[in-house]
Amino acid sequence: MAFEPIFQPLAFRNLTVKNRIFRSNVSGRFDNYDGSGTQTRINWETKFAKGGVGAIISSFVPVHLRGRIVPNYAMIDDDRHIPFWRAVGRAVHEHDCKFILQLSHGGRQRDINGIEYPIGLSSTSKADPIHGFRCEAMTKAQIAEAVACFAEGARRAREAGLDGVELHGANGYLITQFLSSAINDRKDEYGGPLENRARFVLEVVRAIRAKVGSDFHLQMKISAQDFDDALAFLNMGPSGNTLAESVQVAKWLVEAGVDALHVSTGSFFPHPRNPAGADLPVEDLAKSYDTMVSSGERTFANFLLFHGVSGALARSAWNRAAGPADEIEGKNLPDARAIKAAVNVPVICTGGFQTASVITKAITAGDCDAVSMARPLIANNDLVHAFRRGEDRADKPCTYCNRCLVNVVENPLGCYDESRFPSRQAMIAQIMSVFTPPPFVS
Repeated sequence: MAFEPIFQPLAFRNLTVKNRIFRSNVSGRFDNYDGSGTQTRINWETKFAKGGVGAIISSFVPVHLRGRIVPNYAMIDDDRHIPFWRAVGRAVHEHDCKFILQLSHGGRQRDINGIEYPIGLSSTSKADPIHGFRCEAMTKAQIAEAVACFAEGARRAREAGLDGVELHGANGYLITQFLSSAINDRKDEYGGPLENRARFVLEVVRAIRAKVGSDFHLQMKISAQDFDDALAFLNMGPSGNTLAESVQVAKWLVEAGVDALHVSTGSFFPHPRNPAGADLPVEDLAKSYDTMVSSGERTFANFLLFHGVSGALARSAWNRAAGPADEIEGKNLPDARAIKAAVNVPVICTGGFQTASVITKAITAGDCDAVSMARPLIANNDLVHAFRRGEDRADKPCTYCNRCLVNVVENPLGCYDESRFPSRQAMIAQIMSVFTPPPFVS
């Protein structure tokens, strides 16, 4: 086999995955406003299982209603959701694919406020710098409640028969808001030096282990470097956590009971380096951002920013921070390698992967043990099957245009790069395919 390392099983302490390709966390607004799941989400996850990935990491799954980033995402905050996630797991397992549920809490970082909690919770009372969503610094009682919510979410995932859980500790969400020196401004035992900033996530890990035991898979997604100052025009201050600090956090996580690390980058989302793109699609942003205009203190200003001359300036600043488009694939490998050298558990790396030879080299060189991808699999659901056939890349690879993610706020998630399709009708058909089969037949 041309790319044999990709198809070697990966053994974790409590879980074995059939190959080294993970579908990373991504989803559309496919569910009900109250956090209950739908057939559409089952269809969404099943298409990637059919496509040959070894494991699917679910989208952002809130452990508390106040921690969701957008309405219409399935949640894990109540036992009533267990049957739905059991159905998701069964559908994915039919294709010899594992399903790892991502336990998540947005903190201050959101896309659209729900009606229930217009003000977020965080390590800080400072609004998020991108959209200006308001928040309040968590009390110790609220911290304890959040820790318990993560642990209960893990219990529910196990009861649903899923294969493991991942803590979303990257990309600016609540755990990052505690870990990051650029965000966390607390003066108590949860702020200040690194060991204090890591206290929250370590309490979460220990609470999960106390709830589900030591024989259930638990991994953690971490931003190896914050790059909090990536957008100079936002005046966001210091860069934040360094790679050396994240290496130390990774060691503590493993000591506390984490079975794997999933390496990403950036202290907010979207970030110029994550998901890195070939260009900032300001025209698409201008069309879809109107959904968010009333949500945060900066959203209307951002809406205006994406038009005309200011849109061109925003695009230029974003693209400069993102770096060259031909360096997107494997951008996080040096960070993954540093973390892998420091821990004795497998390391997964994310970041634009879609070339079999690049992935094979990363695994054989010891940079990581597996890779995760989202956009390239949205563009080519059967990419893993192509690798197995000996193809190094899809005939029409992902162009990293990020139109899929720009559209997701108000449109179904799918590939919106019309240049990859024979017609606009063909593109729409691909986007709408997630709604088949329907939830009922009339």
